[in-house]
Amino acid sequence: MAKDWTSKLPEAAQTYLEGHRLDEVECIIADLPGVARGKAVPASKFGKQAYFHLPDSIFYQTITGDWGEAAGDEGFIERDMVLKPDMDTASAAPWTGDWTLQVIHDAYDRDGKPIDCAPRNVLKRVVKMYEKMGLEPVVAPEMEFFLIARNLDPRQEIAPMVGRSGRPAAARQAYSMTAVDEFGPVIDDIYDFAEAQGFEIDGITQEGGAGQLEINLRHGDPVKLADEVFYFKRLIREAALRHDCFATFMAKPIAAEPGSAMHIHHSIIDRETGKNAFSGPQGGETDMFYHFIGGLQTYLPSALAVMAPYVNSYRRYVRDNAAPINLEWGRDNRTTGIRVPLSPPEARRVENRIAGMDCNPYLGIAVSLACGLLGMKNETRAKTQYRGDAYEGEPDFVNELGAALDLFDEATDLHKILGPDFARVYSIVKRAEYAEFLQVISPWEREHLLLNV
Repeated sequence: MAKDWTSKLPEAAQTYLEGHRLDEVECIIADLPGVARGKAVPASKFGKQAYFHLPDSIFYQTITGDWGEAAGDEGFIERDMVLKPDMDTASAAPWTGDWTLQVIHDAYDRDGKPIDCAPRNVLKRVVKMYEKMGLEPVVAPEMEFFLIARNLDPRQEIAPMVGRSGRPAAARQAYSMTAVDEFGPVIDDIYDFAEAQGFEIDGITQEGGAGQLEINLRHGDPVKLADEVFYFKRLIREAALRHDCFATFMAKPIAAEPGSAMHIHHSIIDRETGKNAFSGPQGGETDMFYHFIGGLQTYLPSALAVMAPYVNSYRRYVRDNAAPINLEWGRDNRTTGIRVPLSPPEARRVENRIAGMDCNPYLGIAVSLACGLLGMKNETRAKTQYRGDAYEGEPDFVNELGAALDLFDEATDLHKILGPDFARVYSIVKRAEYAEFLQVISPWEREHLLLNV
């Protein structure tokens, strides 16, 4: 790397370092659960290195820190990957005690080929398939999360954080500005950290759960937006810790409260005309629009294990509780799993409301785009628009991880889009997590089965 590499940093990173000496660079990559893996190096060393190594086994690591059955694969010897920095992702780490940057890296093998099971590479693969069709996908994620009281004992139920009033956050305060003000100091730090990192927040609102907030991000390139969600999860956690509380992105952290989603808005740009491919010359909806929706309706059941990756994820899909139970679509209808928001023709988009906030952002966006892509390729027609309360309908997808993994394993068309090696490794890791969960005896079982069966 050139000696003057800091002069080529993104503008926000240069502004952050202005008048200061860079101490350290965190070289990071997202694993399958979305945890940042990597190493921290002195800035002087980072400036001299073009890459660094990590073993490919990090993609076999489960959320608990255990490993999938990688050793059973023929030829698995924990090879080193070559991790190369994407300097466009260089970003401040403003919560650290010194002047530190984070840089997301991409994973390659020794021959320079992308590692197929690296989540960022999976998303890049899907985006390239759109580009080959002359299309440019655009996404806008919405991030829901809870601010909760510090929870040091996993046996204790999660409680909402105490706001500035001294009282625990109350539920059912959706869109309340007073409720947002309760978390003012945490939100101020979120804004400050985001500004230091060069991220633009489209808005912060109070959601329906006690201590539940939503952050909307501006639409843009899928890889860039996935990078931002990846970074945002970390900065929100750090902001919360500054104020003696936790931020959690669990899909369903509190039993009686709504869950947290990562709603994904999609639109498609025709690269030749630069116009929204979902809208025709007279502003009407195109066949591509209906085929994209048809793809979501047809293939999302097989993709659910990626968008709902943990046993807890399925607790979110509860009738009449702000999460979808089926894959109906409707205009301006939040009871459906697929929503078409109010918008002018040039901003026409499709919102996928299925994904949980606990999914890996690269993989959640990739699999959603992949389902839409399959619909467009196969000219899959959408079902008739649902009018009315979609909670009155029947569920369209399974309600537990094991069944979702079975459907994912059978979805060979989806594997071709995401990458067969990714699909294989993902299934290995998720089945290992599921098997480990089944070894745990819950309080419900002890309470109701111990002396009664």
